[in-house]
Amino acid sequence: MGISLWIACAGVVFFTIRNIRFGRPLGWIGELLAVVIGALILGSIATALDFGGWNELDWRAALFVLFGSFAISGLLRLCFSPRLRDSA
Repeated sequence: MGISLWIACAGVVFFTIRNIRFGRPLGWIGELLAVVIGALILGSIATALDFGGWNELDWRAALFVLFGSFAISGLLRLCFSPRLRDSA
């Protein structure tokens, strides 16, 4: 159940950031993979910090994964923005 919560948080982050146009890459598959893999890593870190677990739903783990996934996607858009490559 915990892993499904982490993937659900990744889905919320992905569908939210796809609606933000600034720095959006053309392909969406790479962005989806980055968010899902980041959510799984952050969920594992949350489990190590005793915020829930693999089979346990916990709101602290959900917030940790949600905000961490937003940070990961923001950093990816900042680093790999097509607008920044065109201006250089």
